Amino acid sequence: MAKKPKKQSGGTPATVALSSAGVAFTVHSYDHDPSHPSYGEEAAEAMGVSPDRVFKTLVADVDGALTVAVVPVSGSLDLKALAAAVGGKRATMADPTLAERTTGYVRGGISPLGQRKRLATVLDDSAEAHETICVSAGRRGLEVELAPTDLAKLTGAVLAPIGRG
Repeated sequence: MAKKPKKQSGGTPATVALSSAGVAFTVHSYDHDPSHPSYGEEAAEAMGVSPDRVFKTLVADVDGALTVAVVPVSGSLDLKALAAAVGGKRATMADPTLAERTTGYVRGGISPLGQRKRLATVLDDSAEAHETICVSAGRRGLEVELAPTDLAKLTGAVLAPIGRG
């Protein structure tokens, strides 16, 4: 039996975390198309934003520890670079069910903010080239735009070159 989503006044855990921290952000909502091949590219298209400014949140396993990687949707994650950024040896993509259970979000809506369990986070250093970037606000069809410095501060993220292409 499917669980009913918890109702939260004030938004998703991600937007609640941003509001609580007093960080400036903008929420962008769009109609999610389940047939679209890429959640991130769909978000960029729907918002009319360059895919270089829209970042996807991926969960990887680095030497047995779940780690969050935030990279532009226009590219992919370099697992070796991610492992190196957190002082690890080997990284693989985490099991999607484990990623959902640990973060409290569903795939395609995993936000680096307001996760159920705070994980080590690495933000691709290309984010520094933008005044603002967009990341999932915790639900498919919902993005939050904020300064990359605020994202890094709130998540405790390390900035490193972990994106490819």
